[in-house]
Amino acid sequence: MIIAQTPFRMSFFGGGTDYEGFYREHGGAVISTTFDKYCYTTVRHLPRFFDYSNQITYGIIERTKTIDEIQHPAVRNIMKYLDMHELRVVYEADLPARSGLGTSSSFAVGMLNACYALKGKYADKRKLADDAIYIERVLCNEAGGIQDQIAASFGGFNRIDFRDDGYTVTPLVFSTDRKKDLNNRLMLFFTGFSRFSSDIAKNQVKATKDKTAELLEMKALVDDVQKLLVSKADLKEFGKLLDYTWKLKRGITSDISNNDIDILYKKAIDAGATGGKLLGAGGGGFLLFYVEPEYQENVKKALEDLVYVPFEFENEGTRIMYFRPEYFDLESVKEGS
Repeated sequence: MIIAQTPFRMSFFGGGTDYEGFYREHGGAVISTTFDKYCYTTVRHLPRFFDYSNQITYGIIERTKTIDEIQHPAVRNIMKYLDMHELRVVYEADLPARSGLGTSSSFAVGMLNACYALKGKYADKRKLADDAIYIERVLCNEAGGIQDQIAASFGGFNRIDFRDDGYTVTPLVFSTDRKKDLNNRLMLFFTGFSRFSSDIAKNQVKATKDKTAELLEMKALVDDVQKLLVSKADLKEFGKLLDYTWKLKRGITSDISNNDIDILYKKAIDAGATGGKLLGAGGGGFLLFYVEPEYQENVKKALEDLVYVPFEFENEGTRIMYFRPEYFDLESVKEGS
């Protein structure tokens, strides 16, 4: 049995520039962090006592005799990709799926990590990120960018640059006190809406060519924010830039925001938030705000109908938190197929 713990991420700046159609031509960059809310992926071989060969639990329970019968696209394709058979897979998480935190990519990274461990193989963070990108974007044919898989695998507060020939992960180095001050000024709220980010991403891909100027400006903000964080500038500028990048992003397609989200955003700003954004592709999920300490109670009260989620930045990325190797006779499966 293997249990992998994989963090969720929040992307601050540059989201949308990690889409292949954009970064291959213009380059891309994001600033993001992982934080202390996780998904847990348990993988073990299913004992041969049942009339089914695989059991996948993730809100529903799938029991199948073949891999092709598995409905969950990531599980089905990871099992095929790594030649895995007769598995019991359990997904659990601290926060809801389809909520703008890269949950599907965290699951893909975590399951890959667990499956490699179950096979007795080591996969480094770049290998896990690359494999997760291939699984989701190629084998599952899901639209979207590639920052989520990288963030979940590497962990930490990073700048990620995307180029035609690959990507670079650069940890942002600024003082512990300054990072703590930033953490303490960020407030996370769950709107209660959930959506499939790949559906919204399809429209963003279509809009990319028409919104190149906006995306280039969003990319340029990454440089500005990096300089801000490593300097002694007032952190309040971070909040102002969040507001600015949100206004840029919501202009890319009409799917990114809606009237309900706009009302919630205005309530927070009126209560004292400096700026904020909807995390992920848009359409629902989590709202993140930069709020100076003296206004935080006001913002909580203004958004009292939403779930407030305290959090702390984390640095580890995906990891194996429990490892008990199992013997599995793969040849007997292949002989019987």
